[in-house]
Amino acid sequence: MTQPIALSCGEPAGVGPEIAATAWARLGDSLPFFYIGDPRHLPDRTPIVEITDPAQTAEAAKSGLPVLAHPFAAPAVPGHPDPANAQGVIDVIARGVSLVQSGQAAALTTAPIHKKALQDGAGFAYPGHTEYLAALGQVDRVVMMLACDALRVVPTTIHIPLGDVPGALTADLLTDTIRITHSALQRDFGLTAPRIAIAGLNPHAGEGGAMGTEE
Repeated sequence: MTQPIALSCGEPAGVGPEIAATAWARLGDSLPFFYIGDPRHLPDRTPIVEITDPAQTAEAAKSGLPVLAHPFAAPAVPGHPDPANAQGVIDVIARGVSLVQSGQAAALTTAPIHKKALQDGAGFAYPGHTEYLAALGQVDRVVMMLACDALRVVPTTIHIPLGDVPGALTADLLTDTIRITHSALQRDFGLTAPRIAIAGLNPHAGEGGAMGTEE
């Protein structure tokens, strides 16, 4: 039997809890997944079934959203992130990664986090999910892919101000990103000969210096 997918709650005052409830309403037990977070933060009238083990997910999903409860410090007010919940958000992500690493979950899906709330409430040292997941996985270099059926997009720089991009973009960084992306397209998407296009930083890739020299 395929293991269920873990869904971390993300910022409880954001869209994560609502997405989780809607996903269960649409998927039911056809694609078993379980939510890691505080049940209090889910939308009112969401059918939930609390579980203590991911192995209970498939059965629980027949009756409601399976929830692996993780108590938070404070309630959640939609649209108003509370720094008091910051450590809970961080711990849920780490818990989800641990469940995947131990084989109890097939994959981890992450609801959005509020980076400033994490910094204010828990001194979160990472600029985003990607870097924190890399640290938990003990991987030095990763890339972030946005994928759909027709296209996969990988940004070379992430989680930095737009004004810092030209200085951060180097030939070595671009080469590394291409190499990792090429390998992932072969391994994870089954593309034997991936075709990769590189977008120019400036319009028309700088037009030989007429529109910038960063290229």
